[in-house]
Amino acid sequence: MSIFPCINRRFASTMESAMNFGFWRKLKKPFLIIAPMSDVTDVAFREMFARHGAPNVFWTEFVSCDGLCSEGKDRLLSHFLYTKRQRPIVAQLFGATPEHFYRASLLVKELGFDGIDINMGCPDRAVERQGAGAALINNPRLAQKIIFEAKRGAGRLPVSVKTRLGYHKDTMEEWLPYLFETEPAAITLHARTRKELSKVPARWNRIADAVALRDGYFSGTRSKPFILGNGDVTSVADGYMKMKESGADGVMVGRGIFGNPWFFNPRGRRVSVETRLKALLEHTILFEKYFGNSNHDRSTAIRNFDIMKKHFKAYASGFDGAKDIRMKLMTMKCADDMRAFLKKKRYL
Repeated sequence: MSIFPCINRRFASTMESAMNFGFWRKLKKPFLIIAPMSDVTDVAFREMFARHGAPNVFWTEFVSCDGLCSEGKDRLLSHFLYTKRQRPIVAQLFGATPEHFYRASLLVKELGFDGIDINMGCPDRAVERQGAGAALINNPRLAQKIIFEAKRGAGRLPVSVKTRLGYHKDTMEEWLPYLFETEPAAITLHARTRKELSKVPARWNRIADAVALRDGYFSGTRSKPFILGNGDVTSVADGYMKMKESGADGVMVGRGIFGNPWFFNPRGRRVSVETRLKALLEHTILFEKYFGNSNHDRSTAIRNFDIMKKHFKAYASGFDGAKDIRMKLMTMKCADDMRAFLKKKRYL
């Protein structure tokens, strides 16, 4: 007897042709991936990793489908900037209107991305008030419509989903089969509920359960979505261990990569204070290159320089005198100010 009695499963004979894996099929498992983070994983942030130690897949910040279908569309396109080094790259979308996912997916395809991901796990209240993000866990039929519309617009691009174990409580066994029915290329599972946020340890045993659930649902067919685990990955070695223990196809890393563009570097570099602060300057210069805000012409900035300041603490920490340096860095208004300060302190 099937353990998925309420799900309208397609016949196994049609699954092979319906699934679209795109670039995912070309990757060597296990995968190491940068998590999408709002006002963090922009083109400058990703370029630091492309230069110093690239993951297997890059992810953009999440972008509103409603916004992309509005008159304010052009203002959001800076979120979709990427470089040739940042491949393969997946554009993440959020929203609650299926038609807007179709239109936004057409745009993502036109912009040359390698894949599309749908955010169904963000706990931000402003996002949830729209019925988007983690709120979709409580509306699985709408979630399915969104995925199907995104796939319709994506064409040959693979569509994936990032989500959580549940909303108020862990309902993974009820929730994931709805996603399985839509046959996404991959599912990233943050091993916590929406209610838990990041206040409790990620439950990687539930990632293992998700893998088993996936294998049971897609038994009898070679095609099945990749399962990626997310939560509390502190290093590449830790990620490999978690993947081995859970059976996950890959891991997505978020907080662990702040201020550490060497995180995925296979040489596992230990860096000096000087190297860290030079990297911070490099990151700041890249931010100005792509978003404006130089000391010469701040009027052309398309993103606020204060966004960069959340990285200052991450880079300038863990060494003697770090607090004083951070306090000074917080007064900076551009890369030129930072360069002059670091030269004065003989870090350059």
